[in-house]
Amino acid sequence: MMGLKIVTIGGGSSYTPELVEGFIKRYEELPISELWLVDIVAGKEKLEIVGGLAQRMIKKAGLPIKIHLTLDRREALKDADFVLTQFRVGLLDARAKDERIPLKYGVLGQETNGPGGLFKALRTIPVILDICKEMEELCPDAWLINFTNPAGMITEAVLRYSRIKKIIGLCNVPIGMEMGVARLLNVDSDRIHITFAGLNHMVFGLDIFLDGISVKERVLDLLTNPNHTINVKNVPALEWEPEFLKALNVLPCSYHHYYFKRSDMVEKELKNAKEIGTRAEVVKKLEVELFELYKDPNLDYKPPQLMERGGAYYSDAAVRLIHSIYTDRRDIQPVNTRNNGAISGIPAESAVEVSSVITKEGPKPLAIGELPVAVQGLVQQIKSFERVACEAAVTGNYDTALLAMTINPLVANDRVGKLILDEMLEAHKDYLPQFFNNNTLTIK
Repeated sequence: MMGLKIVTIGGGSSYTPELVEGFIKRYEELPISELWLVDIVAGKEKLEIVGGLAQRMIKKAGLPIKIHLTLDRREALKDADFVLTQFRVGLLDARAKDERIPLKYGVLGQETNGPGGLFKALRTIPVILDICKEMEELCPDAWLINFTNPAGMITEAVLRYSRIKKIIGLCNVPIGMEMGVARLLNVDSDRIHITFAGLNHMVFGLDIFLDGISVKERVLDLLTNPNHTINVKNVPALEWEPEFLKALNVLPCSYHHYYFKRSDMVEKELKNAKEIGTRAEVVKKLEVELFELYKDPNLDYKPPQLMERGGAYYSDAAVRLIHSIYTDRRDIQPVNTRNNGAISGIPAESAVEVSSVITKEGPKPLAIGELPVAVQGLVQQIKSFERVACEAAVTGNYDTALLAMTINPLVANDRVGKLILDEMLEAHKDYLPQFFNNNTLTIK
């Protein structure tokens, strides 16, 4: 039997060693013969550094996996079985602008929420749709596993605007929540199972099980203690009001702080931006240190410092998913996939983040039905924002972009939305050709 060909677009990412580690651990059941790491010219140096470490890791493991490094995406995609996307259009400098510009207007600046999430989508969706066109031609049977943020909007755009149907969006937040609950209860994480439903970075744990028995009330009780939080690196933790959390009666993710503690989070992000820099600026320093480590010719394993980067459990999520599709494992995993009626009140063709049975034909979402009334409206509002944002990304229509900006619940009003939109369009001009014609806005 031929080995698998796996392509990673954004192969020079600091996350790649964790991915390679995951493939090494599962090699017996996931026989990869080729791993192609693809990047752009601006990422060539990082690609070579990461590629060197990947090759040393494979050599140490004694596995017959051939690592290819290339700047030629088409060459890499030919006859691929799985295509992973983990790239950042405009690199971390673009993310820093997404974070800083909205804060000037008293609006949250964050990578995947509010104006920052909108602009990351506007920059990224045209690129992912180009990749989809190339996949249709060069590897029409491949699975596209997307880890690029905003993962939910990317999945939505692919489902609506491309012919690729074998698309799954992936996020480490649900796995992080399960790990966090395991730490809270002081048990092994494989004993914890959470039923997830919602959208990417807007997902809720509807029920929490330990060895198949619901422990949701116990977990929510523990979380009302300010010493107990379930957090991800990207999001500063603030404790919940105990009465609010108990009444909500579902497990929120860290990103819900931005919606349920809006003014506190803006204040916190402003303070951080002033004192230590935005998250992008902090990550930039971390990445410099990581790549210095990766350069060491004696390093042949994933360094523990990568956990600080904020993408912990990526390999667990990505490799577990590929393994389950390949082996038709039929286990349950939280993924971004086509709703198909799983969550009431969201169109069947839209992307949702939901616990799904993973089969060789792809994810089969669990039938969730209606979300709890307290969270249903917010989820629907964010889905409306995502759909309008995808349309703006594809059409380059200024009015549609302003509409998306203004209907996002983190933006105060249309006037502020327009000020932020105009400044961010100018700041990201080089990566938004659909909005500009000879450096001039095409529609205004």
